[in-house]
Amino acid sequence: MLEASNVYLPLDAALPSCAGMAQAELAHALGIRYADITSWKFSKLSVDARRKNDVHFTASFVFEVADQEIEEALAGKRTKTKIQVKRHVPYEGYRVGEWLGGDAHPIVVGMGPAGLFAAWALAKSGAAPIVLERGEDVDARMASVNSFKEGGALNPESNVQFGEGGAGTFSDGKLTTNIKNPRCRDVLHIFAQAGAPEEILWEGKPHIGTDKLVNVVKTMREQIIAWGGEVRFGARFEGMEFEDGRIVAVRGSQRQEDGTREKFVLPASDVVLACGHSARDVFDRVRNAGLLMERKPFAVGVRIEHPQKLIDKAQYGNAAGHPALGAADYKMAVHLRNDRSVYTFCMCPGGEVMCSASELGGVVVNGASRHARNGRNANAALLVNVEDRDLRGDDVLAGVKLQRRMETAAYRAAGESYKAPAQRVGDFMASAGKFNRSQSEHRSRLEVEPTYARGVEWVDLNQVLPPFVARSLHAAIPLFNGRIRGFSDPNAVLTGVETRSSSPVRIVRDKATCQALFSQTTDCGLKIADELAGAAAASRTAEGEPIAGGFYPCGEGAGYAGGIMSAAVDGLRVAEAIIASYE
Repeated sequence: MLEASNVYLPLDAALPSCAGMAQAELAHALGIRYADITSWKFSKLSVDARRKNDVHFTASFVFEVADQEIEEALAGKRTKTKIQVKRHVPYEGYRVGEWLGGDAHPIVVGMGPAGLFAAWALAKSGAAPIVLERGEDVDARMASVNSFKEGGALNPESNVQFGEGGAGTFSDGKLTTNIKNPRCRDVLHIFAQAGAPEEILWEGKPHIGTDKLVNVVKTMREQIIAWGGEVRFGARFEGMEFEDGRIVAVRGSQRQEDGTREKFVLPASDVVLACGHSARDVFDRVRNAGLLMERKPFAVGVRIEHPQKLIDKAQYGNAAGHPALGAADYKMAVHLRNDRSVYTFCMCPGGEVMCSASELGGVVVNGASRHARNGRNANAALLVNVEDRDLRGDDVLAGVKLQRRMETAAYRAAGESYKAPAQRVGDFMASAGKFNRSQSEHRSRLEVEPTYARGVEWVDLNQVLPPFVARSLHAAIPLFNGRIRGFSDPNAVLTGVETRSSSPVRIVRDKATCQALFSQTTDCGLKIADELAGAAAASRTAEGEPIAGGFYPCGEGAGYAGGIMSAAVDGLRVAEAIIASYE
């Protein structure tokens, strides 16, 4: 079996009904006959839209040929058109070591992508993990999210941020990432085996979609249980206990049917903390327990909405609307003269702006798309980087406080009803003297109806956003328009506030073992460090920093990931570290 890459493919050839055309293009590219190819499938398919008059696919194929001599001649061939042919190495499946920890049951806190994959790998090894998830199972969670969207009360324990699948469940389900980790391939195959569309294995920009992610995470939970694991929903993490520098117990409370909570303490030798970027109470508990934390880069801003057809036309030119292409996306970044960075994030083609609050009295927006990406609008986060000078004092959780101030300001500006504050781009720019709305009104033919389900309140976002955010957006929006024509159209809609793109803190861990470190600057951390002064070298890093044995910060909330793929990869990595610690 062979693999050919960098094959030019016309748009029509990628349609399921035109499989013969794709085979013909492959044969032509290889210089062999159509009939010489006995079977084939895509292994990669990416859109090349650099030239709007020649939008096409660049494809990789896995294929077989009928003749051994042809196979030998093709193997290792590089044609004049830069097509590369090599022997295909089939995927052998994710391999994890056998659990040698006896009756110890690792505890996984949180069931977002990081916690889900960590628990999945631990269960597969035979470790029988116990998963504590503060939110509801995905079906009940869907009901809570939909109730809030329709005007009901916010459930602070189960919402777009908390519950089975984590924040990634209510997103576009993007599986793109900038990391170059071999586990990325494992994540894609694990998702596909759990019911995700098979095309995620070969699409250049794979995505699952909120509607399909729901069943995928449910299937993975069922696998964890089938392999001996346990999943407890409504179980809130409320602290941990250490002895001689090692984790010995986890404290929490379990939601009861009558709405009350029952306290519990679980013995623990290994704990994965995969709490997600919105578990602010957990950040407090980690700090109070004396673990080392640090500020990390993050960004805040708004969502911007355009008609999807505008984005399609801007990205694909006359090819826009071709059934093989689907809805177009974009990803942009600019570096401003004031040294600020502004960038688009989590772009959701054909999606909606989500009601993403998780705390009472705050408004948060995010984006989501169904697998078909067939909604009328495109939306993306428009984010400005936050620097130390933007934060008050030296508190490690100062970033959380900034997020909360923005969310509270948005809630108040929109009438304290969980509507979202919104403003059209023309008005936002005009309020700052950057744009003359009256002179440009006639040029805009866009009709952008906001998709935020609870409704928007039209306000001046310049009065809601921190000044450094507003000023940076004023400068960046016209620059983005130079890349996507119509991006700064006066009728495009800004909706606020987007504050949960990533965690503002990192729970510091040892690079070699992935275990957390004790702080030597807090009272609690100093006490533990003193207690460990005469402990074995295994309790410390090479630099002498005391290790919180058995406690593993993991994923996006702990500051080690940024999206579904990287969080899932980190979950696998941490699970492997735990398993290896018993070998």
